[in-house]
Amino acid sequence: MRTITTTQELAAFCDAAKNESYVTIDTEFLRERTYWSKLCLIQMALPGKDGDAVLVDPIDGAEMSLEPLYDLFRHEATVKVFHAARQDLEIFFVEGNCFPKPLFDTQVAAMVCGFGEQVGYETLVRKIAHEPLDKTSRFTDWSRRPLSEAQKTYALADVTHLRVIYEALAEQIAESGRQKWVEEELGVLTDPETYTIRPHEAWQRIKTRTSSARFLAIVKELAQFREAYAQGHNVPRSRVVKDDALLELASTKPTTVEDLGRSRLLLREARRGEIAEGLLAAVKAGVEAKPDTLPKIDNGKDQMQVNPALADLLRVLLKAKSEELGVAAKLIASASDLDQIAGGQRKVAALAGWRNEAFGEDALRLCRGEIALSAKGNNIKVVRL
Repeated sequence: MRTITTTQELAAFCDAAKNESYVTIDTEFLRERTYWSKLCLIQMALPGKDGDAVLVDPIDGAEMSLEPLYDLFRHEATVKVFHAARQDLEIFFVEGNCFPKPLFDTQVAAMVCGFGEQVGYETLVRKIAHEPLDKTSRFTDWSRRPLSEAQKTYALADVTHLRVIYEALAEQIAESGRQKWVEEELGVLTDPETYTIRPHEAWQRIKTRTSSARFLAIVKELAQFREAYAQGHNVPRSRVVKDDALLELASTKPTTVEDLGRSRLLLREARRGEIAEGLLAAVKAGVEAKPDTLPKIDNGKDQMQVNPALADLLRVLLKAKSEELGVAAKLIASASDLDQIAGGQRKVAALAGWRNEAFGEDALRLCRGEIALSAKGNNIKVVRL
């Protein structure tokens, strides 16, 4: 079981990988105590049952440069294979401003091949590789050294079984002609916008039933401060102020430290010092924001007139298409997508790209009365009118 801790060793392995058609990759990281993920381990394996598999240790190898890995990422003759790659890619994008190209994500591919929504690695190992998977080290602290043999074995299993899974899924996708479907999904994973969080946009992720523009202006300022502080100090957002406390402050509009002290939900650390000053300044900015700068409220969905009968028919059509294609229904269209289509909306994810080809075109035909649905036994058929 080989562990790489030097730039020279990493470069040698990556050079060998450039001569292969693909390389499987996974990471272990921690994020509980930080805003940015702390990279603790990288696992890689070359093709073949007995192909070379290594651990790359950026902790024991603190002086090691990851540039050879990023150079491999840019080498387009070798496919970089991950499972559920989003968090892995975020780490490499933040640390190296680099995405692997070309990329293959076995979770995305498995969904397209009918294994269900967000299928887990353990399921694919069992169903495709036909191997058991020891998950006893799943919740380990990967930042602690030395790593035990059990931890190393567990980590390598995440890339050795991945070889069999990749080869099987790649073959199935090629036979089905769904490469375009996979490429569209992977395009989201390799888009910098997927991982770019701008503090001034952070308020949009906070769920609130209040539609008051002034209230939302305060929420916006508080969320912007929290995001900037969390990024700058590399601490989780929840360590600065939790969502429920943030909404409480937007409602109570504190003006002094004493007011903050009366909050029911605010963390003790946020009642004084730099965080307290930032929260008070954010509330003040929201309260004093000019009317023409207040957040715009999108009431489009609330005002949308949804035809419930049409929405039900769209759900039946989706189920039929899902079963016909062998693809999870939620991957094709969400319940919200269906309601929006039934309400006359056309800028909907289900009406774009491969989803439009698989479902959207017939969904619009159904809305226009150009097709009907017929039941025969357990099967639903589309009937052209």
